[in-house]
Amino acid sequence: QVLLVESGGGLVQAGGSLRLSCAASGRTFSSYVMGWFRQAPGKEREFVAAIRSTGDSVYYLESLKGRFTISRDNAKNTVYLQMNSLKPEDTAVYYCAADRYYSGSWNPRYWGQGTQVTVSS
Repeated sequence: QVLLVESGGGLVQAGGSLRLSCAASGRTFSSYVMGWFRQAPGKEREFVAAIRSTGDSVYYLESLKGRFTISRDNAKNTVYLQMNSLKPEDTAVYYCAADRYYSGSWNPRYWGQGTQVTVSS
């Protein structure tokens, strides 16, 4: 069992930045692939980014490359999502997710409760 708790969401103006954090429970954090998804109002949840256990491989939604950066600190059992140059269309609930494995159509087993990100124009 992995418990995930997100933080760092909030209201920001377009062009601003936010850093989301996700703290994970358990002693095996370093063995999990960690990632972020988001769900905007009226839309399906979509993949944002993922990072493998050692941090040597990262994956992004193509349209977010260059603005969003995922990273992890295995000593702190935490994964981060740095979001820069935010746009109103980035407004969504952002979810942290984890699983032992990653695939192209990733459907993680564990999910956090979500944190709201609102970008004003």
